[in-house]
Amino acid sequence: MKCPGFPAVCFIMLVFACFLFGANSVMALEEAKYTVLEKADDFELRQYEPHIVAETFVEGDFENVGNEGFRLLFAYISGTNRKKESIPMTAPVGQEPVSENIAMTAPVGQEKAGPQWRITFLMPPNYTVATLPEPLNPRVQIKEIPGCLMAALIYSGTWSKDRYEEKEVALRDMLKQKGLRAVGEPVFARYNSPFSLWFMRRNEVLIPVERGEP
Repeated sequence: MKCPGFPAVCFIMLVFACFLFGANSVMALEEAKYTVLEKADDFELRQYEPHIVAETFVEGDFENVGNEGFRLLFAYISGTNRKKESIPMTAPVGQEPVSENIAMTAPVGQEKAGPQWRITFLMPPNYTVATLPEPLNPRVQIKEIPGCLMAALIYSGTWSKDRYEEKEVALRDMLKQKGLRAVGEPVFARYNSPFSLWFMRRNEVLIPVERGEP
């Protein structure tokens, strides 16, 4: 069972930063809902509620795929979609696409999916799969994620691959100590602008888990 998942600085990240938050602020956006079951320093064991994501798959290396994935998903929530709306019949018959802007949420997720990377945006809770507008780009899909148990390691600093891998190893060591078993790919979750000060960033490694046998 997987929970969503979630880069180099480039123009699209500038749009990201300007649209969502100031240079040094923390992302003040709605997040996926979860209950913290256990907490120790930077470690948390969370029970996530069911939620919906927009997802896309990108090929490339760890530090670059976030740009392309973000661009595709940001375009979707910014109006590259077809709003599902019933309109009374009139004459003449015409056709014109109607789009809808969708509020940004947090975090942006990134996880390995075979030879590709899966990039996700959490959808606001006021939507269902049936009411979300249809993506116009076939590379963007809507997916409902069931509730699941996730282990999280929270850290600040850069978005480098080396730092992420260091934290992933640390989290996997914690899972062994706590009798938790990984049941899916780790997710890199980012909550801040690339222009925020490195020591003020909130980053996370998330791993879907199951409790081990007693």
